[in-house]
Amino acid sequence: MAITVTQLNAFLAVVRGGSVTKAADELIVTQPSVSSAIAALSRELGCELFERAGRGIRLTEAGREFAPYAADVIGLLERGTQAARESSAVTARRLRIAAVTTAAESFVPPLMRQFSEEHPEIDLTLVVGNRQQVLDQVLDHTVDVAISGKPPADERLVAEPLIENEIACITAPDDPTGGARAVQSSELAGRAWLLREPGSGTRTLNEQFLTDRGLEPRTLTLGSNGAIKQAARAGLGISLLSRAAVAAELEMGLLGEISLRDGPPIRPWFALRSAVGPVRPAVAQFEQFLARVNQLAR
Repeated sequence: MAITVTQLNAFLAVVRGGSVTKAADELIVTQPSVSSAIAALSRELGCELFERAGRGIRLTEAGREFAPYAADVIGLLERGTQAARESSAVTARRLRIAAVTTAAESFVPPLMRQFSEEHPEIDLTLVVGNRQQVLDQVLDHTVDVAISGKPPADERLVAEPLIENEIACITAPDDPTGGARAVQSSELAGRAWLLREPGSGTRTLNEQFLTDRGLEPRTLTLGSNGAIKQAARAGLGISLLSRAAVAAELEMGLLGEISLRDGPPIRPWFALRSAVGPVRPAVAQFEQFLARVNQLAR
């Protein structure tokens, strides 16, 4: 089998862009060269990877099955290149971290600072996204480590628990439901609920909470934790957010908190990395650092 890197890159570019035209623009090549690479890859595999869908194309079942393996190959080659350069001192040692918005806005920057003070030779970068974006980056090998909430059951991921992620139900500071008296979630049936965008772990948490308790409230979708906090503060609705993301506002009285008798359980944050391929020294050092921090936090 003579599958080439060019063929895999062309295939993945079409997957990302949804068309040969967008793939050609991304790779800065001609459309015929992308089509030729896809055709050659299909011949090597003995199956069609794309099929027509109206005026566009979409993955076949074979293409969907092949895509994660193609991403692994390209990602591992990039990681191998980086490892080779690091070992020969051609480039500085690098650690790429992705974190969901809530973690990135609270405890991840202090962790990065502490790690950087212990390992100044390692160049750190942080990418922020919602849960789905972060998971995709780990699986595509575009980042080395990710900090997220509960990970999916996926044999391609290694997940280690970190510090606890306590959840708070936030509301306006003058909300009479807030305060010391704990309430049952059923008492909030008539309240509007503030949700993050699709793909966010915070949105999934809220939706699961509502579904498990048979609640079907009016909802308002907002694109960030900051927007949700401002909307709650203005009395537009209530929401479940990580306490790490709202601790300062609660302490200053800018937000109120509703104490729930049947609130969501405390779950840990997780550090994730790909289970595919060897672990670079910088990644191993960061994992050891996180394990030590986690032990001290207990």
